[in-house]
Amino acid sequence: MPEVAPIPLSRLTTLRTGGKPARLVDARSTDELVAALREVWADGEPWLVLGGGSNIFVDDEPFDGTVIRVRSTGIEELPGSHDAAVRLRVQAGHDWDALVAETVARGFAGIEAMSGIPGTVGAAPVQNIGAYGQEIVQTLVEVELIDEANGEVSVVPASELGLGFRTSVLKQHYGSTPRRTAVILSATLELARVGDGERPIAGEQLRSALGLDAADTVSLRWIRDHVLATRSRKGMVLDDEDPDTWSAGSFFQNAIVSEAFARTLPAACPKWPLSPELDPVRVIPLAAFDGILPPPPVELREVKVSAAWLIENAGLSRGFRFPRSRAGLSTKHTLALTNRGEATAAEIAELARFVQSRVASEFGLVLQPEPVLVGVEL
Repeated sequence: MPEVAPIPLSRLTTLRTGGKPARLVDARSTDELVAALREVWADGEPWLVLGGGSNIFVDDEPFDGTVIRVRSTGIEELPGSHDAAVRLRVQAGHDWDALVAETVARGFAGIEAMSGIPGTVGAAPVQNIGAYGQEIVQTLVEVELIDEANGEVSVVPASELGLGFRTSVLKQHYGSTPRRTAVILSATLELARVGDGERPIAGEQLRSALGLDAADTVSLRWIRDHVLATRSRKGMVLDDEDPDTWSAGSFFQNAIVSEAFARTLPAACPKWPLSPELDPVRVIPLAAFDGILPPPPVELREVKVSAAWLIENAGLSRGFRFPRSRAGLSTKHTLALTNRGEATAAEIAELARFVQSRVASEFGLVLQPEPVLVGVEL
């Protein structure tokens, strides 16, 4: 394997925590990545695959195993399913935002609203990344992956990945194991060929975030520039000079609750139904109609509620931190837990637990962490 001198994970993760691994491997191609994974799986040693390190929270103790950094890059353009579409097969280690920038430059639409999201392409389907109404599930065609169970490489359609709100069969949720332990080698997306001209924006969430009316027309470049500016104002674009960006992004997921539970929350709490409320057309044969309409079926819907609102309204303001602690909430928004400089994993975990306890006490809801936790207990 192409080993390199071990580096503390605090230098390889955006939350800036983590001890030094026993071994560090840089896999710069698919072949190197496959070989490295097969070797560590055969040896049975602890292992960790690392992309951009932007969605992981690691304990400060040394990692007694092998860390494999995915460094493969490259974009292959393929024919789309129709003339107005194009497919891109992208290597797992390719920087996500670099991919978005390239698609905008080529006039390909479908992921421009996800500008500025840190991390790599291989990590994107694992938690179905998304922003402003766009999610990778909308454009992902398939992934090439390798399964730990048998070391085999296969191409898996997106429909088999269980892609949902910030989840998939590949994601390790806190307190559980993935339903399928595998590593993505490449991802294929299908995008629309729209060029660099202005056009209407279909997504209401994106229009709202950018202050656009339904009739407004803008270019892909305009969307990318304004999304990057919006994310920068929230401290969500990585900046070595800004401690508000020394985070794992949104530390807690927006909660998914039942419609009935959502009604118990204050009216001011932002809520988004996960499925539209429709009035189904009901057809009753005339011969069977007795003059009485049966009651409509009861549809149990799920609702997404704003974790940031819950945190702030549980009494935790932006910039909150314990006395003498080097971990704090972002000064720009409450959803990011930040390392204000040399914070330990224990300090960040202490803050995370306090946030959870305050929200649970105030609203009866336990927020779930979004990053993958390695050696950390909340």
